Amino acid sequence: MISRKLGLAPLVAVTLALAAGSALAQPSPAKKALIDKIVALQQQGLADGLAGSIVQGPLPQLMQAGRAALQQVPAEKREATAKAMDAELKKFVEENVPYLKDKISKAVPNTASALLDERFNEDELKLILAWAESPVSQKFGMLSVELQKAVAQKVMAEAGPTLEGRLKTLQGNLAKQLGIQPPAAASKPAAPAPKK
Repeated sequence: MISRKLGLAPLVAVTLALAAGSALAQPSPAKKALIDKIVALQQQGLADGLAGSIVQGPLPQLMQAGRAALQQVPAEKREATAKAMDAELKKFVEENVPYLKDKISKAVPNTASALLDERFNEDELKLILAWAESPVSQKFGMLSVELQKAVAQKVMAEAGPTLEGRLKTLQGNLAKQLGIQPPAAASKPAAPAPKK
């Protein structure tokens, strides 16, 4: 009987220590207030950006495949089919971005709060909040968006034609693998007959 009591004592001690540790793991009210402010500042932008990225991520590949398949549609039906496909893509984005924004908005508070609590102490959270609320931070955030656009435009002006050519080559190679007429080859005029 004594050995059973002694055998349970360490288990009970560990259980109590874990329970006390989890009670201590909760952030202080001051730290929780800082975390809540940071999460509130980030939540809308995170939901907007992430929802758009998730929904639109697979669309370029889908659109590329659709354009290739469109070449197999009879010429008189291509324009109407292309418009119908565009309408479907637009409808997909319009329906699913708000759906994901809602899901992300609900997931952000707990997820972000836990990460902020785990990775930052109260002094660091104060610095983060001071930076996030500062006019300089807001100005820098706006510059980041403009910078991304400017870099993308510069790169695409230079690399766009090369990428477009490579994309056409890829489409032709894929069409060959599928056993269909490549779109570029289908639109080429026939070579003139040699003169006699």
